[in-house]
Amino acid sequence: MPADRSLRIVLAEDSVLLREGLIGLLDRCGHEVVAAVGDAEALFAAVEEHSPDIIVTDVRMPPGFQDEGLHTAVRLRERTPTLPVLVLSQYVQRAYASELLDSGDGSGVGYLLKDRVGQVEEFVDALCEVAGGGTVVDPEVVRQLLRRRRDPLERLTPREREVLALIAEGRSNGAIAQELVVSEAAVGKHISGIFAKLDLPPADATHRRVLAVLAYLRA
Repeated sequence: MPADRSLRIVLAEDSVLLREGLIGLLDRCGHEVVAAVGDAEALFAAVEEHSPDIIVTDVRMPPGFQDEGLHTAVRLRERTPTLPVLVLSQYVQRAYASELLDSGDGSGVGYLLKDRVGQVEEFVDALCEVAGGGTVVDPEVVRQLLRRRRDPLERLTPREREVLALIAEGRSNGAIAQELVVSEAAVGKHISGIFAKLDLPPADATHRRVLAVLAYLRA
């Protein structure tokens, strides 16, 4: 896409100072922010209303400050696979980042880390590249996604692997504690560690156990 083409942008960023700064920056570069929102629900509504050329979104947004922005971007790409999305975040949220990068035919997506964008020109060039159907991904994002795909269980301790194997057999926390001759509190601590290391999105305990078992079976 020509760098001088004016883009209509929906911006989702919960930090007011950063949001206003990006609006001013994009305006000076000749682009129009047609909507600037601070939460994921408003992001979805703004895209429905304005049909922008591109979305620029953070990952962690209200109400849970987990992965709401990225999750919403994935949902929007499911509805419109050609909708360009540029994620600009401090974090690599592996649970949904790979889904976003795999969505559609893999074109028109980008994932940049805020602390690693060294120049304004670099950000604006990435914006135009993604809007034109290109893919721009920070090397650190790629590194973390490749590490996850090699073996999602490699970060678990031997004891956490034992616990996960027993979860896969359908054992309750009490049954696992009895099998391993430890307290239920210790089992709960191991399970919390498993969820965190597998980057499972916040959800009810039963749902997270199912996701953990799926990760175990795929490994």
